[in-house]
Amino acid sequence: MSGNAEKIIALDKERMQAMADKDVGKLKQLLCKGLVYTHSSSRLDTKDSLIGAMESGATVYKSVVPSNVEAQDLGDVVVLTGEAQIQVDTHGKSLDFGVRFTDVYQNQDGSWRMVAWQSTKLPE
Repeated sequence: MSGNAEKIIALDKERMQAMADKDVGKLKQLLCKGLVYTHSSSRLDTKDSLIGAMESGATVYKSVVPSNVEAQDLGDVVVLTGEAQIQVDTHGKSLDFGVRFTDVYQNQDGSWRMVAWQSTKLPE
């Protein structure tokens, strides 16, 4: 792996931890203004709606733990693929499930930001 690949795998792990820690400041830094976040339920979020749901308590991530993450370094873009185990409370319902994901980061004027997330639930 190149330096970018390793760096973005670590950065995405920080992003997942920030979601569990409800660290909105960190998320505002890491998420692109034009973020397209596709949940495993097919619900779509933008940067603002994802953070807004966390701030309102509608969505409470308890943990997001990645595994088997691989990176494709395309220069100013790094594409991650892997799996994650997610524990989340959404609209009062507790969920614990695994996903397979594709996650895209772009170097925007020297800062790496997540521009897209797509996940699919793993079979139970």
